[in-house]
Amino acid sequence: MTSSASPSTVALLWACLAACAAGESHGQGADRSMQLPPMLVGEMPAAGRRVAVTPPEYAGTQVHHSLWLPADWSPDWRRQNRSWPVIVEYTGNLSPAHGSTGRVQDAGLGYGLSAGRCIWVVLPYVAVDGGHNEVTWWGDVEATVAYAKQNVPRICAEFGGDPGRVLVCGFSRGAIGVNFIGLHDDEIAKLWCGFVSHDHYDGEKEWAGTSWGAPLEDYRRGAAERLARLAGRPALICEGGSTARTKAWLDSSGVPVESVTYLDVRIDEIFPRLPCEPAPGLVVVNGHTDRWTLVESHDTATARAWVERAITLK
Repeated sequence: MTSSASPSTVALLWACLAACAAGESHGQGADRSMQLPPMLVGEMPAAGRRVAVTPPEYAGTQVHHSLWLPADWSPDWRRQNRSWPVIVEYTGNLSPAHGSTGRVQDAGLGYGLSAGRCIWVVLPYVAVDGGHNEVTWWGDVEATVAYAKQNVPRICAEFGGDPGRVLVCGFSRGAIGVNFIGLHDDEIAKLWCGFVSHDHYDGEKEWAGTSWGAPLEDYRRGAAERLARLAGRPALICEGGSTARTKAWLDSSGVPVESVTYLDVRIDEIFPRLPCEPAPGLVVVNGHTDRWTLVESHDTATARAWVERAITLK
């Protein structure tokens, strides 16, 4: 899923996808879609604002996460005795043909899942050199896991996130990462009240050419160990098309999965005029996209209702 596409090509691609999600490419009205908030750099967090945050441990580097505070957030939340659910997201790989840049600022799944009503955080994969966010696969796995362990509790403590209502989600690479990173060990697994994966799942298939995802038998042995850390908490597994292959893998894993819900997302109904061609010779196959949660549809409503139940959204 790697690519040598130029930054300008990726930018053109993402502009097209944003237009598609907003309904501009297939005639949908604005009432059917959400607009992603831009990520501001060098700005302080505030209600209705999404900002880039570099934690003190990574000062002087390009490693960062994004933080969105919902419109009803108040800096006086302690005195008001208020708190908010938190949705933590991991992005897909850099893959221009699928509309994925791999960057935290271009994520959208978590924002759409809560309709912008939760604190929304997109965490990075920390590169092996510790100096920037990795856009393809995991970077330094231990550093990526440690980043979540340190920053999720910190965000809750500083901005009124409810540590008992933190859900982790991801698209593509991030869908695998929900378990591969989010259930990496017992400590990080305790952060989450629920899990949402869209397009791919940890252990679903072999990832040839990687040190972690092949051979399949070894990969699935580790994936089953991670899956066991669900410990009965709710998980929603979505696929653009069919979840049958993932369900077959989980049913054969030997791990109890009664808390798992499956959702076959009808991408072709949500985006009826895709694929599209944002640049000459560059075709976007948008059956593989996280943008469906930004568009009002039966499947979007189903996913949001599931999230609301999982985090007792108020």
